[in-house]
Amino acid sequence: MAGMFRTVSRLRTGYAPEDVDEFFDHAREVYENGTAGDLSGDDVRLAAFDLVRGGYSTGAVDAALDRLEAAFVARSRAQNVATFGQQAWMSHLAEQARSLYGRLGRPERQRFAPAQSGHLGYDMDDVDTLCQRLTAYFDHGAPLTAHEIRSATFRRRHGAKGYAEGPVDAFCARAIEVLLGVE
Repeated sequence: MAGMFRTVSRLRTGYAPEDVDEFFDHAREVYENGTAGDLSGDDVRLAAFDLVRGGYSTGAVDAALDRLEAAFVARSRAQNVATFGQQAWMSHLAEQARSLYGRLGRPERQRFAPAQSGHLGYDMDDVDTLCQRLTAYFDHGAPLTAHEIRSATFRRRHGAKGYAEGPVDAFCARAIEVLLGVE
């Protein structure tokens, strides 16, 4: 049986096909027959697969995960609006957006904790530039999509010259969730 995605050469690593196929089969079953609460956009975003030689192309799988996450968020939004109304959904999104403002209001180079000494972190200027784009989105309606945040890349910096990765990743995940909620 052919797999769901193209594979990389046996000399390169990709996602373990069995794990990916199992996850996508489960997601399809939940989407077609379950309720949105059985699998969420967060669950899709947090999906992780082992790397194996000759596995599925990570780029192809990641792109499919992005589309799947958007589908689950859209379904959750539709169910929430049908049950509680559009205003309740918008209030929920506004509350999530407010949770981002604490970081956005901080001075540049102080928005997140620095990386630990001897560890790699994200370039502060790169992260701050993304934060400025988010501020412009929230305050002035400047164009920005969840995909742009998801695909943002940050140069690497050592120790105090970079932001710790965990808090930045969590912040970006919340921002993606908010933007997907209105897209």
